[in-house]
Amino acid sequence: GQFTLGKNFDGTGGFGPDVVTSDELPKGGAPLRIMCRVNGETMQDSNTEDMIFDTVTLVSELSKVMTLEPGDVIITGTPSGVGMGRNPQVWMKPGDICEVEIEKIGVLRNPIKAGK
Repeated sequence: GQFTLGKNFDGTGGFGPDVVTSDELPKGGAPLRIMCRVNGETMQDSNTEDMIFDTVTLVSELSKVMTLEPGDVIITGTPSGVGMGRNPQVWMKPGDICEVEIEKIGVLRNPIKAGK
């Protein structure tokens, strides 16, 4: 539903600006704090150690059903706090700035623009 559609449109799927290798992170990619801010307000604040499946399990299970190559990127779910689940609901609008920050990796900043 919305959780997939809300992240995946042609020309979207922000990635970067920083990329790190696994040896630069804690073993298994946890614990790392992950946050989302909209216009400076924290909307999501969690930790990779709270993921339902750890990275080792994700890679193992995915490897059973698809070929993974060095450099592949695995996209996972989202921490709690999505705007749709808030009361009242919160939706991004043109002019907003969305920032996603992952500890030891960096901050990705994206301006929100009107759709075509």
